[in-house]
Amino acid sequence: MVASKSMKEITQAAWAKRPLIISGPCSAETEVQVIQTAVQLQETGKVDIMRAGIWKPRTRPGSFEGIGTKGLAWLQKARDITGIPVAVEVATAKQVEDALHFDVDVLWIGARTTVNPFSVQDVADALRGVDVPVLIKNPINPDLELWIGAVERVSKAGIKQIGLIHRGFSSYGNTEYRNAPMWHLAIEMKRRHPGMLFINDPSHICGRRDILQEVAQTAIDLDFDGLIIESHIDPDKAWSDAKQQITPAKLGELVSSIRWRNEDVASEEYHAALEKLRQQINQLDDELMQIISERMKISEKIGQYKKDNNITILQTNRWNAILERAFRKGDKLGLSQEFITKYFDAVHMESINHQNKVMNS
Repeated sequence: MVASKSMKEITQAAWAKRPLIISGPCSAETEVQVIQTAVQLQETGKVDIMRAGIWKPRTRPGSFEGIGTKGLAWLQKARDITGIPVAVEVATAKQVEDALHFDVDVLWIGARTTVNPFSVQDVADALRGVDVPVLIKNPINPDLELWIGAVERVSKAGIKQIGLIHRGFSSYGNTEYRNAPMWHLAIEMKRRHPGMLFINDPSHICGRRDILQEVAQTAIDLDFDGLIIESHIDPDKAWSDAKQQITPAKLGELVSSIRWRNEDVASEEYHAALEKLRQQINQLDDELMQIISERMKISEKIGQYKKDNNITILQTNRWNAILERAFRKGDKLGLSQEFITKYFDAVHMESINHQNKVMNS
């Protein structure tokens, strides 16, 4: 049993560890389930912080919405037995108050809360004057400003230790993942907050356990600082999100299977070779921008012809033909159809903007 007075130091050490591994059940269900999960996670030797959902915001009423405040005592007991710090999600000032009353070591703000600035402010106000690490998940919808706003609100409340959790975004037409990773948004958020703890949540991105390792490895390859993965002693019988949870033993195997990367290496040869290649990329980028600029000048000439002949800017048949041609060409050049679509969509919109200026000048 670990003395409670040292738990703050243990939490600080866990927060600073790289990679940071957080795991535990989607929901605390029973005292036995919570404690058994904690013990089995401890036995893996891989877990730094244990998570468990106490209050579960569900899309529709009638679903299991969490065991409530009584589950906090179970987490407290699990921590006393294992010495592993515990973390819970909070969405209201009352939940913050209850979690702190039971000495929860780390709090996180969930995606359904991050999307609402009023809710984030409510939580931030409750955290004012408190010394506790806080993790903030991305909002459900792909909106970096909401995510950044949540960070700012919590920071202004005086919280010094803030971390980010990338759990994917809800998007129309997404079929492969429960929440589309949209890695480019996570990368941009990381760029805007260099040095801030940034971990990945493959459980909520995947929504199913068979692709957890693949997504976790991608996150580590992108220099995330760690992972938060849901683990349950009997995943198939879990009261919430059963398909995406794995046993503590499987969690241990997954963490062991990941190839952990270094952000840098102390090698002059490596840096010299990399710098040479990066200079080549810089040159090609400059040439690409010059070519795109020339393309836009031609688009403006087309816009003038359309204006003179009273023709609409958008020509659907022509756009479809451009895409089909690009797909065929891109396939031969080793470029994915997904990239071709995003690239040409961006170029097309810029072309429309240029033509629109001409048409309305």
